[in-house]
Amino acid sequence: MSAGSANIAGMNAIRLACAALLLPLAACASTAAPRTNPWDNAQQLVVVTTTDWNTPTGTLRAFEREGEGWRETTSGITVNVGRSGSGWGLGLHDARDQDTGPVKREGDGRAPAGVFAIGTAFGYAPQLSTGLAYKPMQANDWCIDVPDSPLYNRIVDRSVAKAPGLDQASEPMRRDLQAKPDDLYKVGFVIEHNAQATPQGGSCIFAHVQRAPDAPTAGCTSMPEDALRGLLAWLRDDARPAFVLLPQNEYARLRTAWHLPALNDTTSTTH
Repeated sequence: MSAGSANIAGMNAIRLACAALLLPLAACASTAAPRTNPWDNAQQLVVVTTTDWNTPTGTLRAFEREGEGWRETTSGITVNVGRSGSGWGLGLHDARDQDTGPVKREGDGRAPAGVFAIGTAFGYAPQLSTGLAYKPMQANDWCIDVPDSPLYNRIVDRSVAKAPGLDQASEPMRRDLQAKPDDLYKVGFVIEHNAQATPQGGSCIFAHVQRAPDAPTAGCTSMPEDALRGLLAWLRDDARPAFVLLPQNEYARLRTAWHLPALNDTTSTTH
């Protein structure tokens, strides 16, 4: 072998050795980075699970972050959800996770599934014991469920706001002042489904007082008044609380990627 050939062979050997060293790095680079969820900074979670997509009842648990895991603070409350069950909603979760199950639409009787910010608390009384921002409802406060309205999916004072479709809205927030009064909205909080007000995406989704233990809703989550008041007293805006609603199999499928608590232990670790 000539000196030139020996030099070329040596350089090729060096190249092969370097390539072998770089292969593990390339493999690491091709692995997707862990997903960061918009709710990963939440210190409080309200979790509702149902048996399947078509079940109108569920079980509510509340969790508070403890170190890298979750501590269960409220367990085993039976709640009512939509009369048709649940369907994927528009919330904080990524749409790519919605490859199974129905999708929530206006008027379909399904509660939105996914992860949602918890918004303003509301009620009939001037004040309420809660760490959330609170808005007492008045006779002219209505939630606009008319998809064509510019105020779709917003609570507005109909004596001030003027927009097409307001006279068609069917969601008075002072239900106690209607022809057939009830206390469904005596206390509650907004579940921020469809915050972007996508037409026909679904509107006016709340946690509110149940009509009866076995009475499903039009798409909200309802529960006994004392349980709801306890939840409101615990919730705090500074804890960036989130609301989770999923069928059990979807919860099991997404729990690790979504950094959700395990439901079979009082304490769990996120992964």
